[in-house]
Amino acid sequence: MTEPAKLNEPLGELTFLGKDADSVGGNCPSVFKTSRGSYVVQGWKIKDPDAMAQLKAAGMPDWEDAVEIPANLVRLFDHG
Repeated sequence: MTEPAKLNEPLGELTFLGKDADSVGGNCPSVFKTSRGSYVVQGWKIKDPDAMAQLKAAGMPDWEDAVEIPANLVRLFDHG
């Protein structure tokens, strides 16, 4: 696999869509939409080596990372 060229392009304007109301301190997790039509998710780093190994085995490339978010944030994504 080759790293997609768009990873080196600017994300553009980030529009805050919402955050987890149950977050301690009110800082995280959060969802943003970019001006290029993608999403940025701020979540909890996955520190579980078994979970990361499963993601890698499922095909997650080295230039990607994964974070965990609570299910209540899914409502913030477009479902059109």
